[in-house]
Amino acid sequence: MHLATLFRAIVLLLAAVGVAHAQAPSGIGLATYDGADRTEKLVDGAKKEGDVLIYTSAPSDDFKALTEAFERKYGIKVKFWRSSADKVAQRGVSEARAQRFEADVFETDAPALAALARENVLTPARPPALDELMPEARLGHPAWIGVRVNVFAFAYNTKALKRADLPHSYAALLEPRWKGKLAIEAEDSDWFSAVSQQLGEAKAAKLFREVVARNGVAVRRGHRELAALVASGEIPLAITAYNARVEALKSKGAAIDWFVIPPAIARMSGVGVAARAPHPHAALLWLDFEVSPEAQRLLQEREFVPVNRRIDSPLDAFPLRFIDSNAVLDDGAKWDKAYSEIFTSHPGK
Repeated sequence: MHLATLFRAIVLLLAAVGVAHAQAPSGIGLATYDGADRTEKLVDGAKKEGDVLIYTSAPSDDFKALTEAFERKYGIKVKFWRSSADKVAQRGVSEARAQRFEADVFETDAPALAALARENVLTPARPPALDELMPEARLGHPAWIGVRVNVFAFAYNTKALKRADLPHSYAALLEPRWKGKLAIEAEDSDWFSAVSQQLGEAKAAKLFREVVARNGVAVRRGHRELAALVASGEIPLAITAYNARVEALKSKGAAIDWFVIPPAIARMSGVGVAARAPHPHAALLWLDFEVSPEAQRLLQEREFVPVNRRIDSPLDAFPLRFIDSNAVLDDGAKWDKAYSEIFTSHPGK
């Protein structure tokens, strides 16, 4: 099941089990507290709680860099369970159905957080650094906050292709020279929804059907694998790579680079504190930390696009078009179907 379809089911399930109106623990009362002693109060409470449990879909090595920094700074042990965004959401819902509230924090992609926020499973919070964040990280979703941006970029093998020959528009993918050279990730229907909103639904569908028919588009599962195949030379040009994955390989000397066709399509990932967090002080302390300049700099060092505007971003020069989480939730089945019919039902070989 694709993420969009699953998240729509999650919304209905949460409504059915009625987890939205549970009484929050007293520690959550500090969520929007903005006194000068906020951090002191959170640290004192967190030390008594002892640890924090985070459900995340972030790459393990990247997330570990954050957890180690947090533990050094506050002496609070971070426990985390990692899986894909859909499984993070599934686990949260199944535990809510059983009235078993284990997670303190959900740290995952925007559609999963939006699904939980709709039913008040997350609690609104205001970290001290909130006003330093890019608008897309702090507006329109009061129950969760953006922490990093995944940018969909074209990835190309630098031995197979010259930068001067790269396409400057989606329509350029129709050119015969791209026959047998293109690939795309298997479940990026949310990317396609954003491109369709940009180009117009009918135009986007017609264009990419023609690209697949004329030149073929190989389908590969997983952005990490997709980038690795470009670096190896098996795939000359990938349409929906993550720029952070490409930069990580490039920094190790791989023959890979990336570019975007403005506006770059971006997906926000964020963090939300569970309204029934067993360790509310530690949960809020983590929230404050993850959007702080210190943590955001760590994310930047690992090639993510930071949301704190005090930290330079490699994409400051590019306009970004963020995927609409509500569109993914409300119309996910539609975009899953369109993406499958165009790309995955008749993939290029």
